[in-house]
Amino acid sequence: MTRADPADAVIAGAYDARASEYIRMAGSVEQMDARDRDLISRWRDATPGRLLDAGCGPGHWTDLLDDGHREASGVDISEAFLDAARSRYPHLTFSNASLRGLPVADASLGGILAWYSLIHTHPADVPAVLAEFARVLAPGGSLLLGVFIGEPREPFGHAVTTAYSWSADALEELLTDAGFEAVFRERREREPGEISARPHGALIARRVPWAR
Repeated sequence: MTRADPADAVIAGAYDARASEYIRMAGSVEQMDARDRDLISRWRDATPGRLLDAGCGPGHWTDLLDDGHREASGVDISEAFLDAARSRYPHLTFSNASLRGLPVADASLGGILAWYSLIHTHPADVPAVLAEFARVLAPGGSLLLGVFIGEPREPFGHAVTTAYSWSADALEELLTDAGFEAVFRERREREPGEISARPHGALIARRVPWAR
């Protein structure tokens, strides 16, 4: 990972400082909404090849992707999260890496899960991250994104550090530019008891074979 990047350093430091609190509140698959568990599981089962949990946090989604028999790994910029992930899931591989520079060979992945991993990325930097995802995905590979839905590129005061909302249309435009074709979109309002009150969104996009 390029920890010299000031934006990454700020985000990593913010999550390092609150990692224990985060893990208590949202550090297991059982604490996640059943609809999210179902979507990610169905996406996993429909996506062949190696899987990467990009922005894996404490590793609970990585473990779901692994499912006991898949080749799945995780990357994150928070050392506190990575320490927790390695302790909880010693059978999996977790690396300290920026989404801007993944330690993965070109066209070597079947799928990338970026579940709320781009929310703190400044909107001006999102195209570069999507281009990096496109680089490491094989033609036809799949990307599943989870985001907060709202006014595109609008910052808001997330509990950890500044985050940004997106619309499906705005993200699809960037995905198309990066060599993806959106094949699924989801939006829902939150229900009482969910961790966040902000509207949820998810998109699945396929790496088009003819893109550069």
